[in-house]
Amino acid sequence: MGYETAELVKVSANAFLATKISFINAIAELCETMGGDVTDVARAIGMDDRIGAKFLRAGVGFGGGCLPKDIRAFIASAEEHGVGEALGFLREVDMINERRRVRVVELAGEMLSGVAGRRITVLGAAFKPDSDDVRDSPALDVADRLMRAGAQVTVTDPQALTNAAQRVPGLAVDAETSSALRGAELTLLLTEWREYRDLDPVRAAGLVASPRMLDGRSVLDPRRWAEAGWELRALGRGEMKSAEEVLLPA
Repeated sequence: MGYETAELVKVSANAFLATKISFINAIAELCETMGGDVTDVARAIGMDDRIGAKFLRAGVGFGGGCLPKDIRAFIASAEEHGVGEALGFLREVDMINERRRVRVVELAGEMLSGVAGRRITVLGAAFKPDSDDVRDSPALDVADRLMRAGAQVTVTDPQALTNAAQRVPGLAVDAETSSALRGAELTLLLTEWREYRDLDPVRAAGLVASPRMLDGRSVLDPRRWAEAGWELRALGRGEMKSAEEVLLPA
């Protein structure tokens, strides 16, 4: 293939993946208001071979140095060539992605009845696990928004804290998950590192001031966390259920 085609392959692939992520996040927004469960929606439509299950996990959205940059550059390039309307939908893809970050901050405010002066721990700073890359990181962006709203935010991450502190001046960081959790009134899981997915909810409950968890990556088992006494909220899973409702037999 020629150079132009090869370049289009690269940006088209990233634009498609970004579209798929924003699509399921848009459905998550509907689920929160209509009472559906986006994890069930994603599981069901992912069984269709024409759609596939990958990149259908609802959450705080995508970041990094490729997807956001590529879709914006793709739009700009199309406009320069006079065919901007052909990629007009990518503007909404970008807007949906940005809106998820705002929604996490809103949910935090709902769970705490306001975030000003409240102690919040953010699990994750990198835009994805197994990386120290914080470029356009949703986790770091949410932490910064909460700080600017007056919250006392502590961020922990296995690899990305040095880069995070450079990116957000004044950010409080703690390399140890246990000490970062100590005294938290709300915990946000925003980067799906394995050590956060595998957290022991019973032990974690003994560290925090209040067992409230906002799962921004839809990776925690609601039943397991409810059994440990946690108030759990996940994006796209409707109204928050009580422990009794979660523990009802199927």
